[in-house]
Amino acid sequence: MDRSQAARTLVPHGDFIVNTFCNPPELARPGGFTHVVRSTGNAVLHVAGQVAYDSEGNIVGVGDLAAQVAQVYRNLDTALAAFGASLKDVVKTTIFVRDLTPEKIATIRRVRAGFLSETEPPASTLVGVQALAKPELMLEVEAVAVVEDN
Repeated sequence: MDRSQAARTLVPHGDFIVNTFCNPPELARPGGFTHVVRSTGNAVLHVAGQVAYDSEGNIVGVGDLAAQVAQVYRNLDTALAAFGASLKDVVKTTIFVRDLTPEKIATIRRVRAGFLSETEPPASTLVGVQALAKPELMLEVEAVAVVEDN
């Protein structure tokens, strides 16, 4: 397969934004993310790292990674909605996980699959970290989205 066959294009907002998702065949097949996303559009949203806080600032799912992952992705969606965007507009995420293990990776992938496109997931980086802002927090996710500028 050549590079042109590895790229898939998604046009989520008419002709104004084009996201092309590409997994070059020379790179290992990704699991749950896309290697490269090329975006054209008028506005880029940079979402600060979101953690498992509810709207009152309470930590959701203390000791429960699946619950924290779900809350983090709900928070990302809420943050994006402030500018009329949603998780479908995300082209890049960076995930920071405290005390990363293969079991935690599997849980994160399983839960986030319910929030992101299965066929065109964003480019993503997963980083194991020693600590986050509070000891009860298990992960933090920041995102970049491309939207039509209104």
